[in-house]
Amino acid sequence: MRSAVIWATHMKTTIDIADPLLRRAKQLAARRNTTLKAVIEEALRRVLQEGARSPRPQTLRTHTFRGRGLQPGLSWDDWNRLRAFAYEEHGG
Repeated sequence: MRSAVIWATHMKTTIDIADPLLRRAKQLAARRNTTLKAVIEEALRRVLQEGARSPRPQTLRTHTFRGRGLQPGLSWDDWNRLRAFAYEEHGG
């Protein structure tokens, strides 16, 4: 008895795409006389290729503000309390 391994080269998946973006992608496919699948695959390949060339991940810059620092009783290490304090007047 022999066993065989079958490698799938395609996978079906479902994604949500904003209606305006989907309309534009369909229009582009029609203009190019190709399929929506081909347009999406090409775009995804480009984005992944650009990401592979990126020298380093983007980092957030920190900013400082002139002030008196945190109020007494607050700590930068207690994010739950900082968030609750920041949103206490906004229903959070």
